[in-house]
Amino acid sequence: MLQIRPILTALHRHKAGTVLIALQIALTLAIICNAFSIIQQRLSHLSQPTGVDEANLIVVNNEWVQPMGTQQVEAQVNADLAALRQIPGVREATISNAYPLRGNGWDDYIMLKPDQVKKTTSTALFFSDEHFIDTVGTRLIAGRNFRPDEIAGMDVRDKLDPPSAIVTKALADRLFPGGSALGKTFYLDGSNPTVIVGIVDVLQPHSVDRWAAAFASQTTLLPRRLLSDWGNYYLVRAQPGQSDAVIGKLAKTLMAQNPMRIINGDYGIKKFSQIRQEAYDRDRGMAVLMGIVCVVLLSITAAGIVGLTSFWVGQRRKQIGVRRALGATRGDILNYFLTENLLISGGGALLGILLALGLNLWLVTRFEMQRLPTMYVLSGVIVLLLLGQAAVLAPAMRASKVSPVEATRSV
Repeated sequence: MLQIRPILTALHRHKAGTVLIALQIALTLAIICNAFSIIQQRLSHLSQPTGVDEANLIVVNNEWVQPMGTQQVEAQVNADLAALRQIPGVREATISNAYPLRGNGWDDYIMLKPDQVKKTTSTALFFSDEHFIDTVGTRLIAGRNFRPDEIAGMDVRDKLDPPSAIVTKALADRLFPGGSALGKTFYLDGSNPTVIVGIVDVLQPHSVDRWAAAFASQTTLLPRRLLSDWGNYYLVRAQPGQSDAVIGKLAKTLMAQNPMRIINGDYGIKKFSQIRQEAYDRDRGMAVLMGIVCVVLLSITAAGIVGLTSFWVGQRRKQIGVRRALGATRGDILNYFLTENLLISGGGALLGILLALGLNLWLVTRFEMQRLPTMYVLSGVIVLLLLGQAAVLAPAMRASKVSPVEATRSV
C-alpha cells in the first residue's frame, strides 16, 4: 500500500509549487461554482413562460405626430382597432399601455386595506379591454373577462382606482393564499377598493430586470384605456402562419386611418418572438460569458498542473530510477504521482469551498444573487478533482516509464 508520509515529505520540500497549485485550484473552484450558479439562473430566466401566444402576437408602437384631445384620441383608437381587425389573417387586436417583456411600463404597490402603511406586494399594470385576453393569448382560469361597459379612458394624470381588475394566479395566491381571490378587494392608488373579477394563468410583467424580480409573474389587468396624445401600443394576434402577411399590411392600414402618426420600421412593428429575444439578450450574454470564464479557468488550472508535475518528474528522474531499481513497478510510480496530485487538489478544494461560499455571500449581499446551492459546490469539487487527475495522468505515465538505469547516471 502506498505510503502517504513520503509524499507529504516531498511536497514539503516543494512548498512554493504546492501552495501555488492549491491556491489556483481553490480560486478556480470558488469562481466556477458561482459561475455555474449564475448560468443556471440565467438559463432558468430564459425559459420562463410569458403566457402569451408568442408565435402569433405582433406589437405596433404607435406615436401621434400632433397633440389631440382625449375624445379625439378615443375616436381614432376605435377606428384603428376596427380597421386592424378587418385585415385578412388577423384574429384579434387591442390597445394597451404595455405588454410582457417590453422593458418598462407601469407598476404599483398593492394594499389590502385603504389605510395600510406597508405595501402587501407590487404588481405590473396592463391597461386592458374585453379584447385583451384573447389578443395576447393568455388563459382565463377563473372568474370572467371585462365587460365593454367597464372599460373607461384615462390620462396619465388621472387617479388609478378602477372598480374591477383581473389578476394572474401568482398575484392571487400572493394576496390571498389558501383561498379563492375572486370577489376579494385590494387598493391601488386611492381609497376606492378594486374587486378581483377574474384570474388568468400566466402573464409575465413588462420587465425581466432584477429590480422587477420582487413581483415576477404578478400582473394586474385594469379595465382602462390610456388615451394619451403621446401614443400607445396596438397588440395584434395573427392567425397561425399569417404573421408575416399581417405585418406587411399593418402600417399601411393604420396610415390610411390617420397619416399623422409615426410607426418606425422594425422598431415600430415587431413580432413577439423578436421582443423575447431582445429582452433576454443580457441573460443570454451573461450565460455565455460565464461559460467562457469557466472554460478558460479550467484550462489554465489543468495547464498549471501538467506543467508543475512535468517539472517535478524532470527533477526526480534519478529518484524514480532508484525506486524502480529497488522493485517499484510502473503502477507504483503512476499511483505515487496521482496520489500526490490528489492531496494537492483536495487541499485546494477545501480552501475553494470556503472561498466559494464567501464569494457567494458577497454576491448575495451586494447584488441580490441567489444563495449557492450545495449541489453546485459538490459538483465543482468533483469536476476539479477529476480535472486534476486527468491533467496529471500524462506526466505521471512518463514518470512510470523511467528506466531503473537512471539510478546509475551521475547527471
